[in-house]
Amino acid sequence: QFPFGRRLPCDIYWHGVSFHDNNIFSGLVNKFPGMMETVRKITLSRAMRIMQDLFPLEYNFYPRSWILPEELPLFVAEVRMMKDNNPSWKPTFIVKPDGGCQGDGIYLIKDPNDIRLTGSIQSRPAVVQEYICKPLLVDKLKFDIRLYVLLKSLEPLEIYIAKDGLSRFCTEPYQEPTLKNLHQVFMHLTNYSLNIHSGNFIHSDSVNTGSKRTFSSILCRLSSRGADVKKLWSDIISLVIKTIIALTPELKVYYQSDIPAGKPGPTCFQILGFDILLMKNLKPVLLEVNANPSMRIEHEQELSPGVFENVPSRVDEEVKVAVIRDTLRLVDPQKKKKDTHTFYPWIHLKCAHQLPRTSSVLHVSHLPQGHPVKPGSCRRTLSVLVFRRCPGWERPGPGEELPGAAAGAEAALPSLCLKQVFPKYAKQFSYLRLVDRVAALFIRFLGVKGTTKLGPTGFRTFIRNCKLSNSNFSMAAVDILYIDITRRWNSMGIDHKESGMCLQAFVEAFFCLAQKKYKSRPLHEQVALLIEQCECRLAALQGQRLLWGCA
Repeated sequence: QFPFGRRLPCDIYWHGVSFHDNNIFSGLVNKFPGMMETVRKITLSRAMRIMQDLFPLEYNFYPRSWILPEELPLFVAEVRMMKDNNPSWKPTFIVKPDGGCQGDGIYLIKDPNDIRLTGSIQSRPAVVQEYICKPLLVDKLKFDIRLYVLLKSLEPLEIYIAKDGLSRFCTEPYQEPTLKNLHQVFMHLTNYSLNIHSGNFIHSDSVNTGSKRTFSSILCRLSSRGADVKKLWSDIISLVIKTIIALTPELKVYYQSDIPAGKPGPTCFQILGFDILLMKNLKPVLLEVNANPSMRIEHEQELSPGVFENVPSRVDEEVKVAVIRDTLRLVDPQKKKKDTHTFYPWIHLKCAHQLPRTSSVLHVSHLPQGHPVKPGSCRRTLSVLVFRRCPGWERPGPGEELPGAAAGAEAALPSLCLKQVFPKYAKQFSYLRLVDRVAALFIRFLGVKGTTKLGPTGFRTFIRNCKLSNSNFSMAAVDILYIDITRRWNSMGIDHKESGMCLQAFVEAFFCLAQKKYKSRPLHEQVALLIEQCECRLAALQGQRLLWGCA
């Protein structure tokens, strides 16, 4: 571990929190720039709303959401209108602070007027969503699912889903929300960090019982009751792919800002934690996406008042060790060297406490061979991983064969727990990637490398090159559109580091242009037609420039 950075290059950097933990110029890093900002509750809700506007049926797995404080009047008005239309409707809403984690600051309300309008709502914005009142229960308890998703590559898009995950249970029997039980967090909130403080929390050595279980154990139980588990998995895979598709446009803007095209830089990958709730009818609902899912494989146990010991968790170990082991196998830079021997000096990935004290180990983040770590020095957590060396291995010289143990090391590993879902199912979902193409136009006209905001000159150039202005939409009207939308988005306090139009503001402007040009069509058709027009015009312009260059 190098808490103050490392000067020598590495094959793989494993950062604790974000891409910007250290300056990196080569190799692989386990974080994407901008991922933490992209999966925050407000940004995620905005990205999902864009997709819901385009494809309402395909994105109905995300609860209806409003952003506070700017959409509070809209929230109050819409709820009042829905109640007037359906007097029997008695909704419950859940308020989640934008930057909150581990259940911090979350509360339930029955009426919009119950939102805690303190001074902190301005400094700490939030998302309010419809609460799922009829979740699937197991042993009369509400639970959610933590699934691990590997985003192996952004361009081209490559997604893997772990075949198993965690099921995290509440610790009080579930009842539908009433004014009397709204405050009972152990009944309504599935967050592990909250429920572990409940007297009813059960630590179990079995993956089938207790307050934290494997998702596969829940699937077995559902299958025994006649549930269609294959359809459930298919729905979950669809949810994950659609969510990543909604997030990639924003990620690409951050990526080109930190790692401009044509300049040396690292290759990124990232493990994401998807929190999913199952409704009573087995429909999966996305709760949130975590950029830094916990990889701890232990929990604290109180031996006596004030005396705690870290105890390994079999459930966490079974799921998380496999996820990290197979992530490293998939991104292994050695596999790309087709013309040389692929060298595997490890057999099994293990947490440090499983290795005998005499083992020689290699630190994952310092993958170059021959960089030993003192045996027994690693903590019992998956923030540090180790590879066990094969007995008696040495790196072969030129033309030599690999030792038998090293040559067969990959074959000795278990089959991959990570299943590729994209591009495997790309044909089924490619039509959803409209905003990706809008983001490509946005990035093309940013002009200055390293920026994430489009200036007025860049916007005018976009309009002019794509020939979107005419007698009914003059360049003066273009300037007014730019100023109005940019000013409104900047007033929301999105990002004041740079001036200009952010991607989401550009998407809104693009949708506005599409609706002006192609009336009386569904929004997704309007947007698709305008994208095709812009791409064709820009391709023709590029062809003309090439001809001029040849001349």
